[in-house]
Amino acid sequence: MNLPYQLLTFAVFATGWELYARARGGLLLPGFTETVRATAGLLGEAELWRALYVSNQALVLGFALAVVVGVPLGIALGRFPLLERYADVHLNILLVTPMAALIPLLVMSVGVGTASRVVLVALFAVVMVIVNSRAGVRQVDPALIEMARSFGAGERTVWARILLPAALPAVMTGVRLGLGRAVTGMVLVELLMVSDGLGGLILTYRGLLKAPQLYGTIAVILAEALLLGAVAHWAERRLTRWTRPNTSRTRPARSQR
Repeated sequence: MNLPYQLLTFAVFATGWELYARARGGLLLPGFTETVRATAGLLGEAELWRALYVSNQALVLGFALAVVVGVPLGIALGRFPLLERYADVHLNILLVTPMAALIPLLVMSVGVGTASRVVLVALFAVVMVIVNSRAGVRQVDPALIEMARSFGAGERTVWARILLPAALPAVMTGVRLGLGRAVTGMVLVELLMVSDGLGGLILTYRGLLKAPQLYGTIAVILAEALLLGAVAHWAERRLTRWTRPNTSRTRPARSQR
């Protein structure tokens, strides 16, 4: 239903970009049509696909590490207050620390390579995963747990039947938001630490004053981020279908009225 409005917004944006570039643009600001042609040309070059392969290595490994570490840790923090008391200060430090400031520390401790890039991508994403997973466990109604206890449910049953299903929507939201931050970390580490992959292409085109190719590379990164976000949103809806009301059962009742 929102597709026509989205297309209209995009058309207005593209028209405004093209008109402004023709009126005030120059060497460093290509028009929208010129950027589209440059992006299409980049898709036919092996250099772009090599950069995508290099960058996505760190993205996949770092995001997987963030999910594997962040989801269990966030659920444990939400379930056990004593553990949260000790770990909350460290989590707050991660929330307020600018990740770009950690790049020199990573270079000194891990070195310049895939390991440091993976660690930085994981640090970008893991905070959102932990916070949302913790919030998902916290929002479970304690009355449900007490009711299960009164019927003789053990800790394992409480986890399997109450805590994990109730926390799953928030966990998936954290995974989706963490994926967006992982893409940001992937590009940032290549711009500030390792001039390789997509970040290396951006620096190369900037140095050569190839503005259309520069904007085209950024468009490819945005397209990949939107595609990954759409896949994550689809997975979230598939795994949490039971949280949405079943409108098919309510429509006949409304029609009878």
